[in-house]
Amino acid sequence: MACMSVLTRDEAQNRAQLIDVHRYTIALDLTAGDETFDSRTVIRFGARADADTFVEIKPAELRSVTLDGQPLDPALLDDGRLPLKNLTAGEHELLVDARMRYSRTGEGMHRFTDPTDGETYVYTQLFLDDVQRVFAAFDQPDLKAVFELTVTAPEHWTVLANGVTEHTGGGVWQAAPTPPVSTYLVAVAAGPWHSVRTEHRGLPFGLHCRRSLAPHLEADAEELLDITRACFDRYHEKFEEPYPFDSYDQAFVPEFNAGAMENPGLVTFRDEFVYRSAVTDTERQRRAMVVAHEMAHMWFGDLVTLRWWDDIWLNESFAEYMGYQTLNEVIPANPGAQPPRWRGDGTWTDFGVSRKTWGYDADQRPSTHPVAPEHVEDTASALLNFDGISYAKGASALRQLVAWLGEKDFLAGINTHFERYRFGNAGLAEFIDSLASATERDVHAWADAWLRTSGVDTLTATVDAVPGRWTLTLDREGSRPHRVTVGVYDRDLSDGRTLTLRERYEADVPHTDAPEPRPGTRPALVVPNDLDLTYAKIRLDETSLETVLRGLSGIPDALTRAVVWNSLRDMVRDGDLAPSDFLATAAAHLPEETDVALVQGVLAFASTEVADHYLAPDRRPAALATLTDLCRALIRRTEDGDHPGLRLVAVRHCIDAAGRPETIAAWLADGTVPGGPELDPELRWRILARLAVLGAVDESAVAEELRRDPSATGQEGAARCRAALPGPDAKARAWDAMFGSDDLSNYLFTATAQGFWQPEQADLVRPYVARYFKDAVAVAARRGPAIATAAGRWAFPAHAVEAETLRLGEKTLRKADPVPALRRQFTDRLDDLARALRVQEA
Repeated sequence: MACMSVLTRDEAQNRAQLIDVHRYTIALDLTAGDETFDSRTVIRFGARADADTFVEIKPAELRSVTLDGQPLDPALLDDGRLPLKNLTAGEHELLVDARMRYSRTGEGMHRFTDPTDGETYVYTQLFLDDVQRVFAAFDQPDLKAVFELTVTAPEHWTVLANGVTEHTGGGVWQAAPTPPVSTYLVAVAAGPWHSVRTEHRGLPFGLHCRRSLAPHLEADAEELLDITRACFDRYHEKFEEPYPFDSYDQAFVPEFNAGAMENPGLVTFRDEFVYRSAVTDTERQRRAMVVAHEMAHMWFGDLVTLRWWDDIWLNESFAEYMGYQTLNEVIPANPGAQPPRWRGDGTWTDFGVSRKTWGYDADQRPSTHPVAPEHVEDTASALLNFDGISYAKGASALRQLVAWLGEKDFLAGINTHFERYRFGNAGLAEFIDSLASATERDVHAWADAWLRTSGVDTLTATVDAVPGRWTLTLDREGSRPHRVTVGVYDRDLSDGRTLTLRERYEADVPHTDAPEPRPGTRPALVVPNDLDLTYAKIRLDETSLETVLRGLSGIPDALTRAVVWNSLRDMVRDGDLAPSDFLATAAAHLPEETDVALVQGVLAFASTEVADHYLAPDRRPAALATLTDLCRALIRRTEDGDHPGLRLVAVRHCIDAAGRPETIAAWLADGTVPGGPELDPELRWRILARLAVLGAVDESAVAEELRRDPSATGQEGAARCRAALPGPDAKARAWDAMFGSDDLSNYLFTATAQGFWQPEQADLVRPYVARYFKDAVAVAARRGPAIATAAGRWAFPAHAVEAETLRLGEKTLRKADPVPALRRQFTDRLDDLARALRVQEA
């Protein structure tokens, strides 16, 4: 079974009081075959008292265990725990020799063979408690230790690790010992990597990817290194503590479950960030933000680490905030310099439409939790909290804190924190004390209001006007204090469409006194939270709402437009704005939009939420026709070639919204969209998937495209297309691949799930809706958290917005006892489904 015992908070606290761990000496042999590898670990630790404890390991075979030279019985291993009984106070040495299994689900030591050239790569992902899949460990974040690794690999491989590695001959690689770090941060990546190496500030920097992706990495290497150097230098301006490790490698690895992982000295990224096909500048900017985010972790998380998983926000919220803010600051200082393709000046607009909405959605579900919950019971519960609250809401709270505290005092408090706890562990209380040392403001009260509470506040605007003056009142539904920037706009009388900024001013909510009247006529538009500095849903006053529905594209600043679009989005989700009105607003104003992040965000919500879920099925074809017309308008507008990013977004969504096959089939046959772009692999697979849904291609067309593109991405595209074919045999094969066998990797499982459910095929797949809940529970129990999450997120029948789907899901939650990762996904998906039902009824 994939599900094993989890570590509880109490167990971790008790063990931390008993032992200190000094050093791990680990030898891994990756030449033992395709299924397993050898792992030999020596742990040197001290006990403070006579007591019993345990060490964790999840082996294929536990060969031998020796404690202080005396053998222990390997048969004592129970559910991933090896008991260490009758420890005496003093120093100890534990030796564990085991055979370990490679993973195909992105957990532990993942093994991947590239279908393009047959080369094999392995890498570790040991977060949150998966170190036990690779070597024996006292696996909790506050038992930091020095790690010294030796790796034996095939002769033509390169081995990367947290420290600088040296090939000592015979395929043996020795990594430099680490400073004290937590178990979950140990990293190894081995294979015939293509590498780009340089130095910066005397430290070795490297970029690494699969050989088949080498031309694509080379094309972007200088851009990636520019980002890395710029962020590295900016963090050294912000932080008094220098970069704490001996090198900085960034490895782009296959079938990675997360966006990236902050292993000190060896950050791993999903290798979709090595672009094979055309992307927008906004997507390049997001990649740059991930680079900045992971580098921030070298201080937030790696140098100073949480004590227990209830403080994951101390890692993720800070890296999220610092990533966006720092990227925003590293645009070339020379006003005449050409901005890089990854830009940075629009980071907070992108955050508002692509990340903050993630936080808002998560915070309104039954599974919501505080940014800093007071008690996370165990590691399984902790893993569920790596969500939009710990990332986006936490980052939003920190942005509000900086607005309230001032950046100077904020950074002073952070630097105090680094000095106090370097290479150690700290929690919320210690962090707040560090901030409080730098300011006279009541940071403890702020933390209680913002970090210990859950849910989203709503700020509702009311404007009262008399001749010569007007007054804004902001009513708060919620409990947090907010400092907002209010934007006041007038209609430009010269054209009647453009809105001009009259003024911006700061306001506190709740008001300490009655709001002061402001001089002038009633504005056409008043935007609370105009610069998006707080975290709250916004409701505009009636006049302002009418203004934006008619003239949203006339708002001068993209960040303000993002705030307004998010307000409309929230209104749709809450049943306060008809989905058709949102579509009409998008159709009226997106053709004039210049910000790619906004176009991407609004089109994504309009298609995947409004058209697919919030409108009744009989209204979906008309919604798709509206989206198609909107995208064609954008395509016409970008024929001059000045806006390739907008054009690419429009082409993608035009494909996805196609109700008839003729146009996109002609694009595929010609290999190009008229006027460009030419079809790269991503667009070809996208068209083929839509044609499969529409019944306009068959298996032979999928096979032919796979011969054209046999890469790993091509394999995923083929799996998605085959699952989308509208025949009963194709659906049965796809279902069996997902739930009847355990052969699919994490990525191929996800691709198959993405293709399976299609609104156009609702009648065909109806019998599978009831089967899903039983089969998902079974596969999640067999295959572990990564597949459980994929089964709950991607394989859920979200298209079936029906009361019966809700009933079946709720019954499963009550009676079937799904594993925690799947339970969380069911809870969230069922809440989304219930919301969609309410919106449809409204």
